[in-house]
Amino acid sequence: MVAPLKVGIAGLGTVGAEVVRLIEEQGRALSARIGRGVRVVAVTARSRAKKRAVSLDGIAWAKNPQELASDPTIDCLVELIGGSGDPALSAIETALKSGKSVVTANKALIAKHGLRLAHSAEKHGGALNFEAAVGAAIPVIKTLREGLSGTSINRVYGILNGTCNYILTRMEQEGLSFAECLKDAQRLGYAEANPSFDIDGHDTAQKLAILASLAFGTRVAQSAV
Repeated sequence: MVAPLKVGIAGLGTVGAEVVRLIEEQGRALSARIGRGVRVVAVTARSRAKKRAVSLDGIAWAKNPQELASDPTIDCLVELIGGSGDPALSAIETALKSGKSVVTANKALIAKHGLRLAHSAEKHGGALNFEAAVGAAIPVIKTLREGLSGTSINRVYGILNGTCNYILTRMEQEGLSFAECLKDAQRLGYAEANPSFDIDGHDTAQKLAILASLAFGTRVAQSAV
């Protein structure tokens, strides 16, 4: 009998808690697809005492991300901390060096360190997966890494930021001012209270750096976008 895939999750915000819930609720479907069970066996977050919308009964608690990444009982580290530096970076490095696979939605980290981390994963027999870093549920990363790996790509284009797309579309089609569209986007929940990460282009630059690096087979730094 194949042993279950044992998962450790670093970061228990909205996304992290939802990952725990989905693995619990869709365990049978996941098992049928990959040929083995999937279990969350350990987690870590800044506050253990914080109330969360998901039960953590029976799941071990690591003191910090580094401890979780070093845990010999887990096969895969899911990093949902955020940020391009530590503790997310060191946790991923530790997990990969010990042969574990890593799943992350951290576009800032992948845009800055993705190539080096991918080499580490290959060297130590693990895998680095970051599909959710660009395009949410659209499998654009898998398409570039696998489906189009033997194809010459000339350009990459698309809508990379929903907030900017909403604002620019309304400005163009309705002749509204930037300030009016931004205010409406915030009211509708499309833009954050502090929208600078989106409207200043940082989110788009990180995503484009990742896509361009994969599409053209070279490292494209965020600063070059």
